[in-house]
Amino acid sequence: MTFKPVILLSILPVMIAAQAGAADITIACGYQESEMRLCQEAADAWSAESGNHVEVIRAPERSDERYLYILDLLARDDASVDIFQIDVIWPSAMAGDLVDLTEHVPAEERAAFIRTIVDNNTVDGRLVALPWFTDAGMLYYRKDLLDKHALPVPETYGELAETALAVQTAERAGGQADLWGFVFEGQAYEGLTCNALEWISAHGGRILDDDGNIVVDSPASALALGGAAAWVDTIAPPKVTQFVEEDARITFQLGNAVFMRNWPYAWSLLQAEDSAVKGKIGVAPLPKGGVHGQHSAVLGGWQLAVSRFSENQEAAIDFVRYLTSRDEQKRRAIQGSFAPTIADLYQDPEVLDANPFFADLGATLQDAVARPSARTGVQYAQLSTLFWEAAHRTLTGYGTAADNLARLEDRLKLLQDRAGW
Repeated sequence: MTFKPVILLSILPVMIAAQAGAADITIACGYQESEMRLCQEAADAWSAESGNHVEVIRAPERSDERYLYILDLLARDDASVDIFQIDVIWPSAMAGDLVDLTEHVPAEERAAFIRTIVDNNTVDGRLVALPWFTDAGMLYYRKDLLDKHALPVPETYGELAETALAVQTAERAGGQADLWGFVFEGQAYEGLTCNALEWISAHGGRILDDDGNIVVDSPASALALGGAAAWVDTIAPPKVTQFVEEDARITFQLGNAVFMRNWPYAWSLLQAEDSAVKGKIGVAPLPKGGVHGQHSAVLGGWQLAVSRFSENQEAAIDFVRYLTSRDEQKRRAIQGSFAPTIADLYQDPEVLDANPFFADLGATLQDAVARPSARTGVQYAQLSTLFWEAAHRTLTGYGTAADNLARLEDRLKLLQDRAGW
């Protein structure tokens, strides 16, 4: 079915009254094509109702580049962008330059969101962003190929490697020369932090303990990273170390991978009419680290925040409320498989019909692993950079996992001694 944007005045936030001289606001809204399309459609619908005008601009693709882009604008008191799409790990680092939305959003509206995300976006009592869509890492798999070879969905990373190699070998022998077993986000950026944290957490490893102590140099973490390095050029293509989300998604969608780690957004694209794997895929929790390991998915997600330098804050806030409203989140879930931040949408029949795996996503989100951004605050960006550099060195063969983790722990301790957290 097609779910088109509609304005329901009885449900959506009340639009600002038409004024002499309509407001012009700008939103930096995602990167991927479906994100841009859905954002532009929403902007057009809201503009038609409110009389205001919205310019939708494309943000940088990589999350670390987007982070620096936003920080640069805020540091220069730049009013050219009114609304930012910010990662779940950024509120504490940007809070001082974002509008406090607490008094602008009714309590009943705030109560509809998943509580933990609202808490994440509240810094020193200030609600600096509204939850737009949430994320957790997931395992996509070729159901048709597993059925063909009578193999189950793997429960552990060891089983994933064995299954991926078995299917890859058999299919290549049958003429599928471009098929690989597993694709993921292996480039040196925030996406690799998410992947590598999932690997080490699945094996029982951590970056920081509950008291903020650095514990990343552990046998569990070394086992996890060493195992991932062994995938490269065996079940994963050599160029996986340069993959971001869209590289992994496109490879999988072309039918050239058995398994893929990615976020929920990929589902709707994989089911498109022009997708080579339409109707052939399944979704499962990411594997455990072993028989004594655990399923581990990193918590992701994106929020909408209003710059304190915006010259049209009232209109910008109203548009943010529209974008995060129940009806707009439902539309985005159905058309783009963006996971809602309003809890009751996970029981909505139309949402579940479009995204059957959403029925189990709530449990995955509840147990998802948070990156240590709340603990480290403005130091998180540097911590993450050091972490993904160590992971990338391991994947590309520059030192063993144990050596790179030992070096990482020393560097993190220097960072902690210098900056504290």
